[in-house]
Amino acid sequence: MGKIHLLAVIACLMLCVGSVNAQEKNIKVFTLDEIFKLAETNSKQLKLSNTKIEMSKAAVSTAKNSLLPSIDVSLRGSFIGNACIIDRDLGHGMKGSMPHWGNTFSVEASQVVFAGGAIKNNIEKAKLEEQVSRLDFQKDAMDIRFLLTGYYLDLYKLQNQRKVYLENINQTKIVIEQVHAKQKQGMALDNDITRHELLLKNLELAIIEIDNNYDIINNNLTVTLGLPSNVVIKPDSTILQTDLVNYNSNNLMDVAENNLPELKSAALQTNIADKGIKMAKADYLPSVAIVAANTFDGPILVEVPPINKNLNYWFVGLGVKYNLASLFKSKKNVRLAKSNKQLSVDAHDLIREHVETSIHNAFTKYKEAFEIYQTRVKSLQLANENYNVINKRYQNDLVLITEMLDASNSKLEAELQLVNARINIIYNYYKLQRTIGKL
Repeated sequence: MGKIHLLAVIACLMLCVGSVNAQEKNIKVFTLDEIFKLAETNSKQLKLSNTKIEMSKAAVSTAKNSLLPSIDVSLRGSFIGNACIIDRDLGHGMKGSMPHWGNTFSVEASQVVFAGGAIKNNIEKAKLEEQVSRLDFQKDAMDIRFLLTGYYLDLYKLQNQRKVYLENINQTKIVIEQVHAKQKQGMALDNDITRHELLLKNLELAIIEIDNNYDIINNNLTVTLGLPSNVVIKPDSTILQTDLVNYNSNNLMDVAENNLPELKSAALQTNIADKGIKMAKADYLPSVAIVAANTFDGPILVEVPPINKNLNYWFVGLGVKYNLASLFKSKKNVRLAKSNKQLSVDAHDLIREHVETSIHNAFTKYKEAFEIYQTRVKSLQLANENYNVINKRYQNDLVLITEMLDASNSKLEAELQLVNARINIIYNYYKLQRTIGKL
């Protein structure tokens, strides 16, 4: 029994080791472009949008079917009962013998040559709707890229924050050692050590919070990109060297008009509404079709007595069909189509107004990000100078511990703000790109 228990313990240990190895983190460095490519391949949202494109392409093919001829084939067999012949006053009835087997076979083909433009406009409408679905795909792709950009830059920000906090933790530990040395010489109080140790614990707690936030954002990224859950994404530091296009605020709206899917889609919706008006007006006109048919049936019952033979005949002609009810029904359909057109025009104007506001806001924040960065650079310079002066004075017992802590906190804050300011420039750049449709 002892050996069996030993083997069981070894098996459990092996399973535990295997489980740990299965959960080992796989750290990978990705550029932002690589993140975008993964999203195009694995994003469920983009797969859904692509399916809508395929559906709209199928709708175009279906609309084109109206251009093809229609062919109706009919085959019928029947049993014919005997006839009953009676006088006009319903008297003196007598039976008449009939051929009992009846058969009918007919083929009729028709080709519409004129339908008031309904078929043509329906096809064009379907093509426009296909373009809208493609623009929706572009919009979804841009939205996902911008979302992933935010996650990616957040990871870079947290990565740099962790580095700054670790540097301050090491620096704080050195200061604690110095305070311990002073305490042994009777030049520092226990309270001085307590304050620095409290600062150290706060910094260590900040590291835990950073790691947890990193894990949450990393999980959001891996799920969106379809990556395994054990992958840890590390941002490429070259993101800070992104080539920033120098945009002129005067032509940003023109760029958006040519590139932004929302604006293009709104313009297409107006064109689709135009097709709807033409299709509604088509009901006012008759439809004309070329018709050809062949019929083979028997017996010939129009003769008395019936002729027990098959009769085959064919014809080719021109058919005209007109629905008289359209004279009063089509007015309402045309009115509805025109209202839909006005709705599309108003929606386009509203979207354009929203885009103009968004561009102004995004460009303003983009310029502001550079100004903030310059301010943060100067702030860090001043914070470092202040910290160096206070640290030297503290070592010479010329300042209190509170001043030393204030200087350390100011330096830490300035370092974090500088890192965030640089990343903020990149973020606002991509936000501007998304706003004008260039992302």
